Amino acid sequence: MFLHIGGDVVIPVKDVIAIMDIDTTTISKDTKEFLKIAEEEGFIRSISEDLPKSFIITEVDKKSVIFLSPISSVTLKKRSQYISEIANL
Repeated sequence: MFLHIGGDVVIPVKDVIAIMDIDTTTISKDTKEFLKIAEEEGFIRSISEDLPKSFIITEVDKKSVIFLSPISSVTLKKRSQYISEIANL
């Protein structure tokens, strides 16, 4: 199953490691440093020109990829739970 994370981007649910809220997690100095290093090393992909509300940490082909999404972490969580429920039918 796939998760729509904004724009024209869908990712396999099995590749998702974490869905994080930008506002609450970037309060931490460690998270800011993590995202800064990830950006410098080219692991971050922005989905749209809109301000990101969340970031999704994934593993694709044994490589970490972090997507910046304009969709809130709460909405993405609900979508992923809905997909899990459908898969169990």
